[in-house]
Amino acid sequence: MPLLQISLRAGKPDAYRQAIFDSLYRAMRETLNVPEDDQFMTITEHEPANFRYGAAFGIDRSDELVFIRITVFNTRTAEQKKALFRRIAELLGESPGIRSEDVFVNIVEAALENWSVGNGLAQFA
Repeated sequence: MPLLQISLRAGKPDAYRQAIFDSLYRAMRETLNVPEDDQFMTITEHEPANFRYGAAFGIDRSDELVFIRITVFNTRTAEQKKALFRRIAELLGESPGIRSEDVFVNIVEAALENWSVGNGLAQFA
């Protein structure tokens, strides 16, 4: 039940943004065993004045940088997370064509009882 929040600079066409959604969903299905149709993602676009990044950690980023925050159950292994990072970079490189240097991913883990996916219920508690 991942929840994705994607941030990028404004101005990309619909097809570009949809390719991001598709690539991220595929990467999660392949590495985290996310169920079919488990797609909860948003993209937020930012004007250049509201989008800042640096070259920390020796990575030469560009204005094509995409920030991806994935909130998931706290049940995934380190190996699954590493595989997810690799697969996201690969698939975003293929479509829509984002350089791996411009793929910034952060996983936030939440306990099962911290989720309500509708109807005011704690479905996983």
